[in-house]
Amino acid sequence: MTFVNPLFLAGTALVALPIVLHLIMRQRPKLLEFPALRFIRKRHDVNRRRLLLRHILLLLLRAGAIALLAFALALPSIHFSGVLGSQEAPVAAVLVFDASPRMEYRHDNKTRLQAAQEMGQWLLAQLPAKSELAVIDTRALPGEPYSEDPSEAETPGLDAAAAPGVLHDDRGLAKQQIERLTSVADSLPLTGALKRALQLAAGSDLTRKEIYVFTDLSQVAWPTDSASALRSSLADVSGAGIYLIDVGVAEPSNFALGELHLSREVLSNRSTLGIETVLSRTGPPDERTVELYLFDEKGEKQKRDEVSHTRESGESQHIAFRIGSLGLGTHQGVVQIVGQDALSCDDDRYFTVEVRPAWRILVAAPEPTDRHAVYLTQALSPEDFRKRGQARFECEVVTFEQLARQPLEDYAAVCLLDPPPLEARVWQKLEEYASQGNGVAIFLGRNAVSVQSFNTPHAQALLPGRLVRKALAGDWDLSLEPRNYQHLVLSEFPPEADVPWQLFPVLSYWQLEDVTAGVVIPYSNGHPALLERQVGKGRVLTMTTPVSDGPSKPWNYLTFSDPWPFGMLADGMASYLVGSSHQRLNYQAGQTAVLQLDDRTRRSKYWLIRPDELELKVTVEPPWRELIVHPRNADQVGNYRVRTDGVSEVDRGFSVNLEPDQTRLGRIPEEELAGLFEPYTYRLARTRQEIEGAQQRGRVGRELFPMLIFVVALLLAAEHVVANRFYRE
Repeated sequence: MTFVNPLFLAGTALVALPIVLHLIMRQRPKLLEFPALRFIRKRHDVNRRRLLLRHILLLLLRAGAIALLAFALALPSIHFSGVLGSQEAPVAAVLVFDASPRMEYRHDNKTRLQAAQEMGQWLLAQLPAKSELAVIDTRALPGEPYSEDPSEAETPGLDAAAAPGVLHDDRGLAKQQIERLTSVADSLPLTGALKRALQLAAGSDLTRKEIYVFTDLSQVAWPTDSASALRSSLADVSGAGIYLIDVGVAEPSNFALGELHLSREVLSNRSTLGIETVLSRTGPPDERTVELYLFDEKGEKQKRDEVSHTRESGESQHIAFRIGSLGLGTHQGVVQIVGQDALSCDDDRYFTVEVRPAWRILVAAPEPTDRHAVYLTQALSPEDFRKRGQARFECEVVTFEQLARQPLEDYAAVCLLDPPPLEARVWQKLEEYASQGNGVAIFLGRNAVSVQSFNTPHAQALLPGRLVRKALAGDWDLSLEPRNYQHLVLSEFPPEADVPWQLFPVLSYWQLEDVTAGVVIPYSNGHPALLERQVGKGRVLTMTTPVSDGPSKPWNYLTFSDPWPFGMLADGMASYLVGSSHQRLNYQAGQTAVLQLDDRTRRSKYWLIRPDELELKVTVEPPWRELIVHPRNADQVGNYRVRTDGVSEVDRGFSVNLEPDQTRLGRIPEEELAGLFEPYTYRLARTRQEIEGAQQRGRVGRELFPMLIFVVALLLAAEHVVANRFYRE
């Protein structure tokens, strides 16, 4: 408890006045002569006891009224937590602003960030003199500068105190920091920013510490999985006042596009590009049109397709586009909602794809090759697709004798179907081919009868382990059984796919020992079925059961009876080996973009052209395999292009989009927010009056003056009634 006017407590000494008054005005008994003396004495004793009780009651009422009045004039207040102090005592105040893209939501002709800035500017003027200030937001901590020259990244005219996250006493500087606030594409949760603010406040020597958080109370900004870390920070800075200032809209209205899903990011010129997304609605029912554009060589948008939908509040609609006849090279585009709404940053989704010629794959198979290679070649390059010119892969089949003489540099991958014992020079040739960054697939089968020939050092340079024996399943209950579908080889299968592998049993397979590779797919008995090994810069996939057997005494039934799982698996393996599945061209804000470089596009320096047309120089370090773009250089949403000085043939690109959570407007329930802080308290305010009230309660506690004056009035009224009745009698 604290007192604003403690000197008034001296007024409690006036309690002596009614005591003296009662002593002076005390009535003395009158002497009366009466024959029946004993009856008078009884009456005297009764009257004396009654007068004594009335005197005490009246004395207590008057003394209590005077003491309580003096107590009330001292303006006492109760402070249940935090640090007691005066309203005008300086504070260490940290202002935390939500800088997420959803703060660009426009209401009453201003964004939520602008509303927060206005409230923050007003709050600065309300803070006591000599307070220490800091302004931070939810952007990531500073990283690498845009330019290679550090001097170009500095802001002129600002000293070290101007950096975000530094306590200072310059209100003008704090005002500038608030004015310069902008939304960022990769905003962090507010719980993390609040933790940083508490650490800043803990470094101040001032007793009172206050944290002001300007938020729209979106649920995604307050993740429950960070509650324990937040409580730990609150415990370290006990007594800090936490003020949540709500600048959000109670009932937002918005259309939004979800994350784009591309059929492939690197595809052949014979493929069709599939693009899928979700249109969601928040607010009353409305209709919107979604359009698909591609950018031409001049950067102009060319419309390719559109769809229209009417959505109810909370409903989502799946949207799909398909684009064919894409020429070779890099293509970029955008899917966008037509029309304006309160939040525009989630109306556009950008994408980049690379179109390359069909990948040439060399398939080595036993004779007759047309019979042994038919299952794999039909899975990779179906006859109908070849006739229509839509096959993604071009398969060339040779015998193992021809493989020894065949040059491999013109092929994107090599597949060995049921290989027999090979000469050492053939294994060396395949090892050199893989080491240069190419892919090799080996399907072991019945021709591996000479086990020792596959356990030689040259063969083991490619194989995932030593061959032990041919294993027989015995029953028909052995099949492929992927543990998950996260590996890129299984990218053709949808997540959490329910594939009936048990309908395609495996009867025989090769057991391995001293395995030095990772298992991509095991059998249902736990033994490895498909393994991956890194060889130099390339990849080698080994399957321990063949895919070249006919229906007579087969080792498995993967290729029989409508073998659609095998077709998807073969396509995924080939895509992984040629590198089309692991090349990524579409990123979310805050992620590091990595472009794989081949011999044709390798340079030491490139120019990165951002969506705002700013050109940045990017240097590639030896051995020049990858072009890495730091998130700070790709902090804008949109399409990026990569070119070299005066060399037109090098033209690459990538796209950056917002993570969908960055624009979700659903508000957090009050009970969930309270549970996030429990057992610590916070004060929620929406208007300036509520902020002032919260500040007063936080600094000097809850004032008791109104309640005490009411009690004094009751005591005076009771004293008046009792005194009138007593003296009248």
